[in-house]
Amino acid sequence: MMLAYMDHAAASAEPDAGELTVAVDAAECAAARDFGGLVSARPAAVVRPASAADVASAIRAATRTAHLTVAARGNGHSVAGQAMSGGGLVLDMRALPRRMQLVRLADGIFADVPGGALWEEVLHWAVSNHGLAPASWTDYLRLTVGGTLSNGGVSGQSFRYGPQVSNVTELDVVTGDGECHVCSRSTHPDLFFAVLGGLGQFGVITRARIPLYPAPQTVRWTRVVYASFADYAADAEWLVTRPANEAFDYVEGFAFVCSDDPVNGWPSVPIPGGARFDPTILPAAAGPVLYCLEVALYQHHHQRADDMDKRVGEMMERLKYVRGLEFAAGVGYVDFLSRVNRVEEEARRNGSWAAPHPWLNIFISSRDIAAFDRAVLHGMLADGVDGPMLVYPMLKSKWDQATSVALPEGEIFYLVALLRFCRPYPGGPPVDDLVAQNNAIIDACRSNGYDYKIYFPSYHAESEWARHFGAKWARFVERKARYDPLAILAPGQNIFSRSPSSVAAAAAAM
Repeated sequence: MMLAYMDHAAASAEPDAGELTVAVDAAECAAARDFGGLVSARPAAVVRPASAADVASAIRAATRTAHLTVAARGNGHSVAGQAMSGGGLVLDMRALPRRMQLVRLADGIFADVPGGALWEEVLHWAVSNHGLAPASWTDYLRLTVGGTLSNGGVSGQSFRYGPQVSNVTELDVVTGDGECHVCSRSTHPDLFFAVLGGLGQFGVITRARIPLYPAPQTVRWTRVVYASFADYAADAEWLVTRPANEAFDYVEGFAFVCSDDPVNGWPSVPIPGGARFDPTILPAAAGPVLYCLEVALYQHHHQRADDMDKRVGEMMERLKYVRGLEFAAGVGYVDFLSRVNRVEEEARRNGSWAAPHPWLNIFISSRDIAAFDRAVLHGMLADGVDGPMLVYPMLKSKWDQATSVALPEGEIFYLVALLRFCRPYPGGPPVDDLVAQNNAIIDACRSNGYDYKIYFPSYHAESEWARHFGAKWARFVERKARYDPLAILAPGQNIFSRSPSSVAAAAAAM
């Protein structure tokens, strides 16, 4: 009955025509898999909505069909099936018209962008047309606005400007009952904060209003190397706690193997431009793992180059990195934000882009990061992960606690991102071994009592989700009962099952 309804609605193949486009033969469609390549779930249909009203129509249709669920899919970059709906509907959010609008209000300038727009598209539109840009980004810009706002959205700017969920002022959301809502901090604030970091559980984001600011012209981009994790962490934490007028605009870092391995070793450190890593400069006591601190300062057209050089020099002078292992470059702002595109291009060339990606992202409190370094980076991962091992701090005070995101208790916490780009087996390791290693890392965090949270979590038992959200779990369940009472949305997260009584019963038990 459901597919008959959808087929009737799908008279046009042109998404801008205002009618739904539905693919019912989904046996081999992209929506059955994601970037992670670890799971597969065949949907009953893929819906290509041309508007928020189309999204609402699809969800309302699902409410009238027993056991049918709905997942919103952006650019397919989830890693554990989070954007899938086995036997249900997948909303191809990239089909939404990508029209963007500049909005001038008394409190600032904003961009109204569709939930299916890529951040890369937002960047080029805002900079090219208006000389403006959002303040907060992700490292990889080919992710959708709705997708990152449903999770958090972090990068090296997060310590200063906050994550992307702290850089949005208004949303259009379609809830699990098929109703369209405009929400903000002042209008339907509970829904607004529920959706931000809500893992798609409470509604589908169809529009976001993003604050814009004058775009920098160039970026002073610097990398320096450490042999001591204690020095690295102390310097990184000092940098992210500086007053705004004495701070960089971007602070990240990563661990790498002390070798000439082209993937895991020091060839991954220098900035392009002929820079060369000289390992003979390393202290004799250097261990198997080294650390690279990456910082950037934005320069606007009204700022003098000499002043920028002075600011960079003053901040770098007191850092305890290995002298002689500095790598600096001046690059355009858009080029700097687009730097990960080169990683994608190389991964597509060598075949690792199409391979499974058992990535693991963890937030770990500053109090436990040194122990994690000893147990995991120097222990389990001393040979690398065939990809970046990001390790850098951010500040909890930059996150609004009303959102659904679960964070560690500490004010300073680190993102540890293990971004594997292994070649497919047998050229690379068996994916099951990598998943087992990830599980062992999580087990070590739990057994050692670390203050941590999984970013992009994937659990299968209610007890695990309750532990993940901690004090926020009761509110999470209550919000689910309020905004998606049939548990139709985002089934791939494996938090709730489609059953009219399950969520209501859980909420009643709180």
